[in-house]
Amino acid sequence: MSVGTEWDGPQVPVSGDEGQAATFALASAAYRDNEYGEIKKTDNEWHESTVKDGRIRLLRPNLGEAFSRAVVDRMLTSGRKPLIQSFGTDPQVVVEHCLAANNIRRERDNRLAAVMVVCGLIFLPGLIGWLLVFQLRTYLAKRDDKRAGTLATALLAGVGVLAALFLLKMPFTGFWAWYARAAVIAPVLGWYWAKQICERTAKDLRARWDGLLSGSSVGAKVPEAVPRAPGETAAEQLRQSLARLSAEQQSNSVFYAGPKGILGMGTRWGSWQLAEDLVAADPTREIHPFRSWDVIRSIHDKLRMLERGPLNTGGFPKPSIRHWIVTPIGEGAKAVSRPEGTDVEAFQVKPHAIQDICNKQQFGSGDRHYLGVQWTLWDGQLILTMMITVTVLHETLRIEVTGHALGPVNPLFTTKPEAPTKEVAKSLKPWENRTIKLPLVPADEVVRLAARAPLTWYPPALNWLGGSIALPEPFGLRHAWADQPWRHRFMADDALRAATPVLRVVHASALRVLEENGVNTEKFGNRSSILSGLVQDPTPRKADLYDA
Repeated sequence: MSVGTEWDGPQVPVSGDEGQAATFALASAAYRDNEYGEIKKTDNEWHESTVKDGRIRLLRPNLGEAFSRAVVDRMLTSGRKPLIQSFGTDPQVVVEHCLAANNIRRERDNRLAAVMVVCGLIFLPGLIGWLLVFQLRTYLAKRDDKRAGTLATALLAGVGVLAALFLLKMPFTGFWAWYARAAVIAPVLGWYWAKQICERTAKDLRARWDGLLSGSSVGAKVPEAVPRAPGETAAEQLRQSLARLSAEQQSNSVFYAGPKGILGMGTRWGSWQLAEDLVAADPTREIHPFRSWDVIRSIHDKLRMLERGPLNTGGFPKPSIRHWIVTPIGEGAKAVSRPEGTDVEAFQVKPHAIQDICNKQQFGSGDRHYLGVQWTLWDGQLILTMMITVTVLHETLRIEVTGHALGPVNPLFTTKPEAPTKEVAKSLKPWENRTIKLPLVPADEVVRLAARAPLTWYPPALNWLGGSIALPEPFGLRHAWADQPWRHRFMADDALRAATPVLRVVHASALRVLEENGVNTEKFGNRSSILSGLVQDPTPRKADLYDA
């Protein structure tokens, strides 16, 4: 983040930054105006979306409203549950866009609330009557009957005619006659006023939505995250929450959820194990003592050279190589608990603790150590992770290499906004159709936004009345809405191609350590050659589904 002389809050990197496609696809959801029930299209093997319907359909949220509110509440509230890391994306960018979208809508709702007071609350009987009409119209429109749309339009037209007759044949006289006329007309004038407000905001939100997906410069200004005075506790809490989010994203602790794989890294699609007895190369001498950490450290150093090769033909980009502490959880677990204590600082397990776990916790309960090499490819749409672990039980040394893959975000998040249109029959050539443009904000949408505006000051009540989205747990922005990469030919190729060179580097490094410590590596070498052939099997498998 850059700081200038005048700063309005955290600034999000612009869309042109490399490797941000998945981040901005998720961030664009904060500005969308689709039906919020469409989030169920993103269901995958890691979760099924939960859409909580409200009591009043007229107060339902759209996708952007429900998504941005749910993400902010889940990721920034005090006392929240731990989050799953979002590899290949920047969750703070997504959260800040959600905050920015909430700010834009809050400004709109403040104006709409003023309209509701001037044109609605003062003329409450008329407002209630018109709202009942639109509630009934909304109920009719949602029916599967093909005639539902016609009935809804006919209802509104009929009520309009009755309102005109009521104005002409007023049953009252004096003050109440004029009040009754105003009660019929004022909500209609208020609707026209509200329509102008809604259209300006809709154009802004759609421009940001399109900008995030097309590569233009779209930043999210969040001025409320910058304390400007010592007493601004809300701003300070928000700043600390964003800092906590960034720190947790850098944690070296991950969770293995059985067949769901490592949360955030994807399912395990391949596993290759090299296990042989430790036999001295010289029968007259004993093996020089060494530990699992010695083997892991040698592998770590060699993996750093993966982007280098004998030929100048491209090859691997620079990977991220990290030591991970993996905690097992149940497949259906709804929450995770990160390691705590003196060995953990700022969500990071300290190096000496990592080394102890690597050397000692190889059997029975407890966390396990893995060395991971990870590539973020396709602008963040593909996450490839190879995990290596070394164990020694009695006289058997086992080196296991597993492949994990997390695919692109669901296509729901990558669709650009389209101008609303409708095909109708030509008047003179009814056998042909023509496309007409519809209003950006239709009449029902204006009423919905105006009716929700006064309640936005208390979101719990609005969620209860209108509905909301329940985020899947354990929650992480990236894996919650990811698809499998195997349906994309080149993504699948990248995953399969990465396995062979990593496996060979791991084996070569391990064999060198064994030779240096007086171990007979003949059987290890033979086994390594066999695995080098097996790893070229082009079929990914669900390696965590044991046929037992």
